[in-house]
Amino acid sequence: MLKLLCAAAALICGLTGAANADILAMFSYESKSPDSLKSLKLGGPQERREGIAIMDVDPNSANFGKILWDMPLPNDLTAHHIFYDRTMAKAYITALGKKELRIMDMKSSPYAVKTINVDCSMGEDVVFDEANKRWFLTCMDSANVIVGDVATDAIIGEIKVPGTYPHGLAVNTAINRILITSTVSGDLSTPDERITVVDATTFEVLDHIKLSNKASPSGEAPVEVLFVPGAKVPTAYITNMFGNTLWTATWNAETGAFDTAQVYDFMASEKVGVPLEIYYSDDASKMFVTSANPGRLHIFDISGDPGKPIHMKTLEVGEGAHHVAFDKDGQYAVVQNSFLNLPGMSSGLVHIVDLATEEVIKTITTFSDAGLNPNVIVLLPKWNALAGH
Repeated sequence: MLKLLCAAAALICGLTGAANADILAMFSYESKSPDSLKSLKLGGPQERREGIAIMDVDPNSANFGKILWDMPLPNDLTAHHIFYDRTMAKAYITALGKKELRIMDMKSSPYAVKTINVDCSMGEDVVFDEANKRWFLTCMDSANVIVGDVATDAIIGEIKVPGTYPHGLAVNTAINRILITSTVSGDLSTPDERITVVDATTFEVLDHIKLSNKASPSGEAPVEVLFVPGAKVPTAYITNMFGNTLWTATWNAETGAFDTAQVYDFMASEKVGVPLEIYYSDDASKMFVTSANPGRLHIFDISGDPGKPIHMKTLEVGEGAHHVAFDKDGQYAVVQNSFLNLPGMSSGLVHIVDLATEEVIKTITTFSDAGLNPNVIVLLPKWNALAGH
């Protein structure tokens, strides 16, 4: 294994210094579920496989769609998301299957990976404060958030949120607040409808806010939350996964609380569902939202009032549209298409979107052809734009 990693790292170092006709992306991946294989007519069961792969996603490259590096992971880990700290010096890899957090040193060669044990069931998102001092790991099935020190990765605190299912998290230290979505139990049977407001200094839970216009229990399942970068009035967007809606939480300085509003209904407007991830353009004039069923990338104009999105365009991508990687040059958005290995939302495809024309220009079938699903995508630091994260 060590020899493999060394050789692969040397290859990547050579590629990262090569011409611009290479854009390298890192994915976590896993074997497709038997139900997904059946629905896609890809054959019978296979030995379960998990790993981290690096692939060239530049549509102009001779290596387009090729896996250049592959690091196996334990096949019972269910590696989930990959998050960079704000300097992109480290990548944090969460796990649904084990109480572990993996941290990859992106400046080492070969990439050094350490594993820390965390009291966290179903680790979901890792979010960093604006100063890049603290990280926050949400734990959807143990009703808590683990707080770590970015410099040392020592665990320095815990936010306990009993009775909730923490998934998405956003920090705004200017108003000393953390927002945490309460999504759904790990077996997807008990969706919630609230976001939790937390003091960013003391970690005291201050409020729970319902995000639904329906009678309780509405089952809306708020999933991701992200503040609009640079907004004069702190404004966060929230996707309601099962409610198929987009909400805002806007800071009210007079009351010291958030005012919430539903600002878009994906099902009513477009007949699509399961909105998931949120991203912003560098100048925060546009917002991008994925929806998994049947698989779309939605583009909104927020250049006027950041809290009043104007729908501009929707692109058809693969079933299970989930995470998106944006390159620093603003040329491409790369969409990963698989959501929790669920049938009908697990195409396993990767789509390349030209951001100038706002059209899908190429599709990668490498994972799907191998009976695999990519679970997340980030570009390597040389190319990656944080897109508001």
